[in-house]
Amino acid sequence: MNDEIYTSAMNAFKIESESLIATMEAIDKEEFKKAVEVLSKAERIASSGCGHSGIACQHFAHLMCCIERPARFISPAEAVHGALGFIQKGDVILLASRGGKTDELLPIADICRGKGAIVIGVTENMQSPLAEKSDIVIAMKVTRECDKYNCQGTTSFTVLGAIFDALQTAVLEETGFKNEKFAVIHPNGAVGKRLNSK
Repeated sequence: MNDEIYTSAMNAFKIESESLIATMEAIDKEEFKKAVEVLSKAERIASSGCGHSGIACQHFAHLMCCIERPARFISPAEAVHGALGFIQKGDVILLASRGGKTDELLPIADICRGKGAIVIGVTENMQSPLAEKSDIVIAMKVTRECDKYNCQGTTSFTVLGAIFDALQTAVLEETGFKNEKFAVIHPNGAVGKRLNSK
């Protein structure tokens, strides 16, 4: 690997940090607060997305479970083949799509709203179909992806992860979640051993 390639690789840190700051500034405070409130009260939470967004949504569902907010990731393919039976009136589903036009997600939003669930959309395009079909919209901002073609889901994945981390941080506070509960559901690994050694 030559020095030029190394420099390009290290630029990923700068590119992603710029997008994280841009996203923090783009998020609407009132929309974020609404999202935290509904996530804190919902009996069930679901998330869905395609590609890198879908992988990030799996992380989001796990984050919710870690603070005892019952959640699951629903594959967009399975969603319209019966899996949306998981969603009931008053539940919350989070749908993530940078462009807000992902074909697989739009019928999911329609079905969930028809069932009386609350749809949280996470997108960069505030005039997109996903934004229009969402009850709550959280903005993301990606200045560019890390690769030279500006195509790979790198920066956008990092930005989604940070948004989800911020939501979990707020929901943890809003619900009064205590670390003693986490010790019960996370007994293994270094964290579990540290929590349960007290």
